[in-house]
Amino acid sequence: NGVNFHQRPYFRMLLNLLMDMSAPDPNFEKENFQLLSAFCNTFHVCNPLRLPNFAFAWLELVSNRTFMPKLLMVKNQRGWFMFQRLLVQLLYFLEPHLRRVQLDESTRLLYKGTVRMLLVLLHDFPQFLCDYHFSFCDIMPIPCVQIRNLILSAFPWSMKLPDPFMPNLKVDLLPEIKVAPRILANYTTTLLQVHLKHDVDAYMRTREKGLLDVIKDKLRLPKRETLQLDTKYNVPLLNALLLYIGVHLPQHGKALPGQGGLQQNNPSLEIFMYLAHNFDYEGRYLFLGAIANHLRYPNTHTHYFSCVLLYLFDNTHDEVVREQITRVLLERLIVHRPHPWGLLITFIELIKNRRYEFWSHSFVKC
Repeated sequence: NGVNFHQRPYFRMLLNLLMDMSAPDPNFEKENFQLLSAFCNTFHVCNPLRLPNFAFAWLELVSNRTFMPKLLMVKNQRGWFMFQRLLVQLLYFLEPHLRRVQLDESTRLLYKGTVRMLLVLLHDFPQFLCDYHFSFCDIMPIPCVQIRNLILSAFPWSMKLPDPFMPNLKVDLLPEIKVAPRILANYTTTLLQVHLKHDVDAYMRTREKGLLDVIKDKLRLPKRETLQLDTKYNVPLLNALLLYIGVHLPQHGKALPGQGGLQQNNPSLEIFMYLAHNFDYEGRYLFLGAIANHLRYPNTHTHYFSCVLLYLFDNTHDEVVREQITRVLLERLIVHRPHPWGLLITFIELIKNRRYEFWSHSFVKC
């Protein structure tokens, strides 16, 4: 405990156990999942949130070739949730440092190690990142663009991404665009906080404008939590709200011209438009960032939320809203690759389609 704690002996002991477990042995092979589960529980108990001085050894152990690949290759993906829990604990540990952009040398090294582990996951187990992206994005602070892009760039092994720079690419005609992605996150439970789901469902039935104010106000954090988290808004609750509105509520009516993924007279669009115009600057930035988190590989969510973002840009009369949409997209594109496919598609459509008159707006001129 404290500064006198030496992690190396414990690291060597656990690593030797992992190496022994990975040695060819028919007895171990039969009990492979039980052994991996035992190691998962051990790593869960000594995670960086509980033992910060063990963080480097912990990251080395959970990303080791004798543990991470074997756990993620267990039949029927039984090990995925256990590894997701470990990765969430690591991201929660890094979050305060990344949020305040205060990285000393040791934290910077831990961050680099995390990025390298995510790159391995992106290359070898992209479906894992696809399925759990929502829970990871709930934790990622605003400045953490690189890790967010890494997670959102994942796409299934079986898919070949169309070239986003291909001339006359018809996104709405792609067969993949009609397939809904799998999201392994219980976001509907998040909406039960402060009875937000009830308010959204009530608005869908009644279209009572007063409920929109109630929904917006419930997204704000109490003052004590605002000071602790450096934000006025409950970001996981906002993320859950947007996904519920966009995906689970009925979509009725004729398609909007030029926006094949959206329908006229849609209560979902009314909520999106209300939040875009009635949030303050911080709230709108978080709201637009939450929409951009769904711009991933070709699927129904990517298409829908891409259309929503373009619809907001086209139909708002507030130049500040357009400027913030541009900022959210550009911030994610000016960093190193990889860039999510849906993000590229949306930005290319925005600047090339004359409908949006992107280059005529004041914020793109000196």
